[in-house]
Amino acid sequence: MWELVFVSLGLGVGLAMDACAVSMSNGMNEPHMKPCKAILIAGMFAFFQCAMPMLGWVCVSFVVEQFNKLAPWIPYIALVLLVIIGGKMLYDGVKHKESDKTDRKLTVGMLLIQAVATSIDALSTGFSLVDLAGNVWWKALTSASIIAVVTFGICLGSVYLGKRFGMKLGNKAQILGGCILIGIGLEIFISGVFFA
Repeated sequence: MWELVFVSLGLGVGLAMDACAVSMSNGMNEPHMKPCKAILIAGMFAFFQCAMPMLGWVCVSFVVEQFNKLAPWIPYIALVLLVIIGGKMLYDGVKHKESDKTDRKLTVGMLLIQAVATSIDALSTGFSLVDLAGNVWWKALTSASIIAVVTFGICLGSVYLGKRFGMKLGNKAQILGGCILIGIGLEIFISGVFFA
């Protein structure tokens, strides 16, 4: 059982890195964000970082053949979603004047797309959950829950760190945030297509 906990903690940290960067980007983009929204952001990323490995575990355990057909498309999906959101942030940051200090509000729809895009590569973590938890659902759920808790903590801290930078950088924070999202999309795509 301790092996499951330690491996899950490691997986949580590793899987949370993309969500961490996007959370920081969201904080930079909206430096006057209320605490409940910061919690919503961290919670959304945590939920999907829990759901995707569980979905991967279910796919590996029950519908391996169908999942194998979807797996090659995962990097492309993540790239498209993150480039669209990052491109919009970049465009908005360049378009607005430096004197424009208004926050660019993150909508729930945009947050949902970000959460899916940054966690979609965690589907493949379901493979390791099968090795780690076997076909025991509660072990897989325990592992995915640990991943979610780790992601929540990292993302919440990242939002507040981003807010701090966002207040200092002003309009440049939105440009930087857009570049970060596009960079994460490219990283997921390159590692998924060329190094898989």
